[in-house]
Amino acid sequence: MDYTKNSISKLAIFSLFLASVTALCVWAPKPFNSFFSPDQNPPCPQSNWAVQSLPKDELEEALSKASMADRTVIIAVVNKAYVEPHDNKSPAMFDIFLESFWLGEDTRPLLDHLLLVAVDQTSYERCKFRRLNCYKLETAGVDFTGEKLYMSEDFINMMWRRTRFLLDVLNRGYNFIFTLTPSWVNKFGLGSIIFSRIVELKMLEIGPREMTIAHLHKWVPCEDKDTDVMWLRNPFSKLSKIETEDIQMSTDVFNGNPWSKRNMINTGFYYIRSNKKTISLFRVWYAVRRKAAGMKEQDVLTSLVNRGIFKRLGLKVRFLDTLYFSGFCSDSGDVKAVTTVHANCCRSIHAKVADLRAVLGDWKGFKDSSSNDTSGFHWSRHNGCMHSWHESNNTLS
Repeated sequence: MDYTKNSISKLAIFSLFLASVTALCVWAPKPFNSFFSPDQNPPCPQSNWAVQSLPKDELEEALSKASMADRTVIIAVVNKAYVEPHDNKSPAMFDIFLESFWLGEDTRPLLDHLLLVAVDQTSYERCKFRRLNCYKLETAGVDFTGEKLYMSEDFINMMWRRTRFLLDVLNRGYNFIFTLTPSWVNKFGLGSIIFSRIVELKMLEIGPREMTIAHLHKWVPCEDKDTDVMWLRNPFSKLSKIETEDIQMSTDVFNGNPWSKRNMINTGFYYIRSNKKTISLFRVWYAVRRKAAGMKEQDVLTSLVNRGIFKRLGLKVRFLDTLYFSGFCSDSGDVKAVTTVHANCCRSIHAKVADLRAVLGDWKGFKDSSSNDTSGFHWSRHNGCMHSWHESNNTLS
């Protein structure tokens, strides 16, 4: 009899404990009481134990195969426009991306840990033909095959579908470097005319020979989401190994302070650890899409950052120096230090292909040089991307 009473008492105490935990999850204050607040609170993040106990499915098998010993994977999202040549004269952007791994320093082994996420059948077949780690991401009723018109409904759907996929990866307990996304076509309309006029005036002011992509970025903010990154060195040698740093994110322009929220973030290359805080960030980020109609996901994230999401979730975020993680917005000043080169601040895919081929040519020239003196080294001008801002919309296909 006493045994029965004790059992009932223990059961009651345990039930009360579960009810308390549930109440904390349900009644926790919303992260943002503003336009960017999700309709519901983000669910309480799962523990790593719960994540790792998920049953294996096709995605889990792909992640497991590609992951490093510490459950880190390199993720690139590709579509047909990315894997097929833009014209008969140039290679596909996909080919240039893979060539950078071949030519880079200590980058070839990283291909074993690259997971290509294909959003259409063509890119999936190209991936399988290359004998890479492949996963096909399907979205019912949406065609992600070609280049997407910037800020079109398909473009926005594709960006948010990618965010949801990356949340799924974090939920499964995998850290990842994100490095590529499918191609899109920019649409500026009148803004393009105004921009071109600014470029013409500035050329007269400083001279066309002295003008660079960095000048464009300074005068007019560059909208760029066709993330094409060349891997010239193994980035893990430059990424922090401190486990308390949750996210390491590239920048368009680095202001000198790796902890400053005023750095211009670029989601084209970032390293993120899977933990409760980062899972919560992606849940909030994805949830606010309902109240951010017409906004792309990077703009939404920027708004969340400006409203203190990192501090509120206790996230430690390091912003990466463009000396190592560079781009066309801000070239690295040291070829001996540069790790990645991102074709940002560029309007069309064929311009990116031309200028990234020039980057690889510069890199091969540096590697073939027997001299350690780099005082005379300089990157080729990004003429294709510079001129792409003058092109009409119908040439960007």
